[in-house]
Parts: sequence; structure tokens; C-alpha cells
Amino acid sequence: MYVVKSPLSDENLKTVSEALQGALVDLVDLALVAKQIHWNVVGPRFRSVHLQLDEVVALARTHSDTVAERAAALGVSPDGRAATVAVGSGIGVTPEGWVDDSAAVSAMVDALGAVIARMRERVTSTEQPDPVSQDILIGITGDLEKQHWMFQAENG
Repeated sequence: MYVVKSPLSDENLKTVSEALQGALVDLVDLALVAKQIHWNVVGPRFRSVHLQLDEVVALARTHSDTVAERAAALGVSPDGRAATVAVGSGIGVTPEGWVDDSAAVSAMVDALGAVIARMRERVTSTEQPDPVSQDILIGITGDLEKQHWMFQAENG
């Protein structure tokens, strides 16, 4: 079996791989949470919230691919399996059934806030061992913070 050799030391690779794996898990779960709410949102702001949720899904899916490919480039096998995501995600419980538009927005504010807090920790932890991975995580965090702001503004 071919194994990709990392340019990082074993110690640095451990730190970076944990950060990338954690980011992957959170991003995969964020896409799932946003899509679940997307399917079930109801209320007067249905259309705008529904469309904004699709933006989050697309963003999370794109960034999860970037994170997984960065891990692979460093010689680390990314793990986005359902069981791994279920155990490792930092996102709380997603509402089930129909979700009122205000509750949907609040759920997304909470989910995005949880992911952002963990991403900022990963940004800090990767600063010294791998500025390239840190740069990726910084960009993702900026995009997530923009969505977080937009959802917060929804419920003003």
C-alpha cells in the first residue's frame, strides 16, 4: 500500500492531524444539521431561511473536502464516516420534526457558534506546527463567522 510521506515531524503531524480531523467532523456534521433543518423549517421566513441553510450546506461540504484533502496531502487518512462524526462532533442536539423559522435560526446560531469556537482553537494549535493548515482553518473560520453573523441578524 502506498503511504504519503508527510513533510511534518511526527509530533507536529499529530497536532495538525487532530486539528484537521476535528475540523472535518465538525464540518460534516454542520452540513448534516443545516440540511436537516433545511428540510423541516416552516414559518413566515421559510424561503429566506431555507435558502440560507443551503448556503451553509454548500460551504460546509466544500470546506470539508478541502480539510480532508489537506489531511491526505500530509499522509493522514481522513475519517468522515457517520459513526466518527456522531462521536466527535461539537454540535449539540438538532431539533427534530418541523422547526419554526425562529427556532431554526437559533439552532444554526448555536451550531455555528460551537463549530467556530472549536475552529479558533484549531487555528491556535496549528500556528507553529503547520502554517499552511492554519491558513486553511483561518479561511474556513472566517466563512463560518460570516454565516454566524447573518443568522444572528435574522433574529435581531
